[in-house]
This record gives sequence, C-alpha cells and structure tokens, in this order.
Amino acid sequence: MKNIYLDNAATTPILPEVIDLITKTMTEFYGNPSSTHQIGRKSKSLVETARKNIAKQFNAASNEIIFTAGASEADNLILRNAVTNLGVSTIISSKIEHHAILHTIDSLIKEFSITVYWVDLDEKGGVNYKHLDELLKQSDEKKLVSLMYVNNEIGNLLDIKQVSDVCIANNALFHSDAVQGIGHFKIDTKETPIDFFVSSAHKFHGPKGVGFAYIKKGFGINPILHGGEQERGARAGTENIHSILGMEKALKIACANLEEESNYIQKIKSYFISELKNNFGGIEFNGYSESETKSSYIILNIRFPKEFPMLIFNLDIKGIAVSGGSACQSGANKGSHVLNEILSEDDALKTSLRISFSKFNTLDEIDYVINSLKGIIK
Repeated sequence: MKNIYLDNAATTPILPEVIDLITKTMTEFYGNPSSTHQIGRKSKSLVETARKNIAKQFNAASNEIIFTAGASEADNLILRNAVTNLGVSTIISSKIEHHAILHTIDSLIKEFSITVYWVDLDEKGGVNYKHLDELLKQSDEKKLVSLMYVNNEIGNLLDIKQVSDVCIANNALFHSDAVQGIGHFKIDTKETPIDFFVSSAHKFHGPKGVGFAYIKKGFGINPILHGGEQERGARAGTENIHSILGMEKALKIACANLEEESNYIQKIKSYFISELKNNFGGIEFNGYSESETKSSYIILNIRFPKEFPMLIFNLDIKGIAVSGGSACQSGANKGSHVLNEILSEDDALKTSLRISFSKFNTLDEIDYVINSLKGIIK
C-alpha cells in the first residue's frame, strides 16, 4: 500500500540530516549547560551558538530568542507577560486564531480585568485592516494585537508589515503565532518591526517538543515556569540540547532552500487544484487557500458539495493522510472553529479536507489521491 503524507500543517517528517545531528548530540554532548566543568561548558556553547544562528535567520539579536518546548508554551509566555508584566489591558485578536491563543486569552479574561476585541473578518476569513485600526484608536489603554501569520486551517496570509505599522502608529504591541510561516516565509525583524512571534521546529522538518519565542530587545520577561535561571531567567528547566540543535539545523536548511522549495510546492498545490476542478463538480476552497498570493503554498482547504462522512477514513485505508474540517471528519463535537466562523451553517456541515504539502510530495502522489477520491466518492 502507498503511504502518502498530506498533513504537513499538523507536523512534518524530520529530515535525515537532522536525525543524524540529534543522534550525534545525544551521544557526544550530554553535559548540563548550567554545569561549570568542561563537558557542561561545551553544551552551553552549542546552545548559545544555535541561538545566534537562529537569530541571524530573522536579522535579530541572539538575546531576543528564548527556547521553549514549542509554540504553545511560547504563546502563553508572551500573552501572559503582556498582561502581567508589560501593562497591557486590552487584547485585539480574531476568532480564527489557534487555540494556543484563544484558550490563553480565555484564561487571562478569567484571571484579570482585561478587555478583548475581535477584529472583523471578511467572508473568507481575511482580517479587516481598517477595523483593526479603528479598534486600536478606541482608547489610550495599552493594547496588544495577536494575529497569526498563516492560518493553520485555511492558509490565509496576514500582512504582518501592515499590522506592524498600524500597531506602531497606535503605540500598541504586536504578537504573531508564526508557526505555519517560519521556515516557509522570510521574516526580517528590521524590515518588519514585530514585537513578538513564536515558532515550533516540527513545522519545518525539525524535532517535536522544541520551539522558540522571539521577544524584541527591551521587554523584560518573567517566567511562567519557575525553577532555575535558564534562558536568562525567562524559562526554568535544563535546555533540550539535542532538540535545540536539531531545530537550528532544520531551520538553516529550510531558509537556505526557501525559494526553490516554495516554488516546487506551489506547483504541486496548483496541480492538485487543477485536477480537483477537472474531475469534481461543485468543489469550493475554504478561505483564500486557492490563491497564490493570499494563502500559504503549503495549505489547501477543500469543501465538497455535500457530506461524505467516511471520507478521511477511506482515504486513510488507501494510505493517504489528510486532516478534516468538520465535526464528522475531525471527531470533535463542534467541528472546526475556523470553518464554523467563516462558513454558513449549511456549508460548515459539508465535508471539508485540509491538504498540506511538503517538498517530499510528488505529482504522481497527487494523481493517486485524485484517483482515490474519484473511487471513494463514486
């Protein structure tokens, strides 16, 4: 049976060279970076070199990178510090953010007297930048805007430069969950003076359980995990050396080959869109996922004209891994909060699939998926 992986927005396969480096690091560099002996100092040096190299990819300073266990922790660290440490009393976000943002905001509402505004979205889930500006001008309260760079379900791209500019003009802070963007799009913190963003290594062919927070120089950050003084006091816990070095390696490879790989993956995505239109009637694309300019080249969210309750299961039987976008597809009672927000009630009940590509996919695989869909739907 074939094994076709089209769920790269969920996680990506680890590169062989990254696995080799992780294995070498676990074998040879096992010292605690906080230890003062030679073995510990070597581990500390490797961690700090990785920090510098990761920072360079974003034209940032090494002390602006804080290593975490992933983006969810990094989001929590930034949002909580904004409220408890940086004087933020108002958060502006959208209702189609990742749950790492939405659930953290819910928690902060319960714990603190903060105001939350939801920016308007267009019919495809695009941010209404005019409304964002209006929300920022409503009062003089310290505000934080938290909007994701690439929506993980429908692939919509945020104009982070425009949001950065409007936040600066209104003396607001800007945070972005950039998980689906890092390693796939270029971010230059000098050209786009964003205050905070987060990343997870497993979204760009690195290991799971490691990520980082970018925190612009000048913001004091208090830990949410208490214990030792690691990460300059911002995060307690012995550093995950082998995973940090694996993340550095994966990011270096991704950034070095970004243009070539993005062009290749876009061709795969465009071919899939064309084949879907040629072989199926009534196909729609959720969000801006069909667009080459308003969507990530990684993500395509398809909506069929009716419900096919066993579609993901039947694709899985044929060795095809994809994600769903409705209650019957995901196993969740409420379905996709993103699709429920932007679709009509009738359309939200129709079967949606999220297809997410990588450099390892081929046109032959797409042909196999199309033929499998034809057989299943027939």
